[in-house]
Amino acid sequence: MTEPSASAEPSVLYALDETSGGAVAVITLNRPQSLNSFTPEMHRALWAALDQAEASATVRAVVLTGAGRGFCAGADLAGFDFSPGPDRVKRADPGPLIDQSFNPTARRMQALRMPVLAAVNGVAAGAGMSLVMSCDVAIASPQASFIQAFSKIGLIPDAGSTWLLPRRVGLTRALGLALTGDKLGAAQARDWGLIWDVADDCLASTLALARRLAAMPTAALVQTRRLLRDATTRELDAQLAAERDAQSAMGATDDYFEGVEAFLTKRAPVFKGR
Repeated sequence: MTEPSASAEPSVLYALDETSGGAVAVITLNRPQSLNSFTPEMHRALWAALDQAEASATVRAVVLTGAGRGFCAGADLAGFDFSPGPDRVKRADPGPLIDQSFNPTARRMQALRMPVLAAVNGVAAGAGMSLVMSCDVAIASPQASFIQAFSKIGLIPDAGSTWLLPRRVGLTRALGLALTGDKLGAAQARDWGLIWDVADDCLASTLALARRLAAMPTAALVQTRRLLRDATTRELDAQLAAERDAQSAMGATDDYFEGVEAFLTKRAPVFKGR
């Protein structure tokens, strides 16, 4: 697989949202000619952008979107070597790519210290659909669609889809989508609980929500995300204990004291995310 030249357009773009005063970072997948399908280089560029957001003293929410008419079409199959000859199975094996690229991306997305939102501007297929589900909230364009495309090429859902999809839409719908590979439209995806909303200008709507979340107590938001995602793996007693511990940790934050003082004095709180 050839790497892009130094003069090539970056495969991932990073910008700060000026309206939020730099509190929202916008990360754009930028291979529109291939519907933003992932190469290993693109994964590394995404990790670098996420690192940049996390290292920022001002960024408290991230918006992920795609350039052009697609959000992300999953893996770029052009990077595999399917040519006949010795070691063909080894050369075409998707396992190493999943282990070295897609799995680290899925873990990274769900471990961010801030809310992460997807503005789904077009098709999200295969691991691109997994990427949407790795975000905390997704808002899609009416033209967007979601496809578990894996069965169409003899593979199984990856990048977290087998874990994320049934938790979003239930086992029956997850099986239907994964086995058939049928396209799910944006409105139905919203009705099924796969995404939060549909908006004509999905990026503007997602940015508006990101600005709102960035002004909230982001440490508490991230703890809430963690508790909700872990809840299905715990018994009630264990979850109650996890809630207690997280609540105690939040009780030591500046935002907790600010929120209570603002409530008692009937003023708007000013949260700092710490």
